[in-house]
Amino acid sequence: MPTEELIARPAPIAVPRTYQVRFPEDDLVPQDEEWCEVLLDDRWRRFRFHDYDAIYSVPGLYERIFYRALKCNSPRRVVGMLDGVLSDHGVSPTTLRVLDVGAGNGMVGSCLREMGVPRLIGVDIIPEAAGAAERDRPGVYDAYHIVDLTDVEAVNDCGLGRERFDAIITVAALGFGDIPPLAFAQALALAEPSAWVAFNIKQTFLDRRDDTGFARLIRRLIEDGTLRQHAMRRYLHRMSASGERLFYVAMVVQKTRDLPTSLMAELEAECAAG
Repeated sequence: MPTEELIARPAPIAVPRTYQVRFPEDDLVPQDEEWCEVLLDDRWRRFRFHDYDAIYSVPGLYERIFYRALKCNSPRRVVGMLDGVLSDHGVSPTTLRVLDVGAGNGMVGSCLREMGVPRLIGVDIIPEAAGAAERDRPGVYDAYHIVDLTDVEAVNDCGLGRERFDAIITVAALGFGDIPPLAFAQALALAEPSAWVAFNIKQTFLDRRDDTGFARLIRRLIEDGTLRQHAMRRYLHRMSASGERLFYVAMVVQKTRDLPTSLMAELEAECAAG
């Protein structure tokens, strides 16, 4: 299909839906344990924020909770930062093949299409995410794969290895175990040696005192030159269920070479060990 046709194609927007949502009062819980209650069929139903399969199954509920109630703005902030870095380097988004990792229901994909990206592939591990993307934003992705990126055989079987992406993006999916370090590394391995990489992460995960796998991986790749940092900004990701401000860091880096085979072997061993 000609590039012009893909760029001109508008990204469908999910039909707004109204749900009554209530949040716990004075319930300070860790971010990965947050929850709310939603009035569905005349009864209140509890949704834990990280139970994405349940939330995606209800049309419009993801946007109602995170974007209308909690004021999340990360898709546009991260995509906007990527767009700015590309502009600084004279790179047109209309030349890119992009992999959206943890694509969810397509909100990031919509922003990328608005930016002019002609080739866009989504990947997630949750089957309900693909259904939500097709339901809420049909046609945004050229292909959408439900696959575990840590499973190299499955990745090859679905054809991701043949794409050779120019850019990788992942928004609000790193740092809580949703995408393990090996999966992120495997996504990087699918990209060209000079590919652009945009992501966000809760600010505490990049603290030197944080010794979690993902924090160590990012620091190592930047320090050894595998990734070259171009932009980093701390910003308000969203409000918490209890009304606190949650700050994240958005980063745009560029891959300079393939990841060392020794590093991939380490990550595979860590993943196998659980």
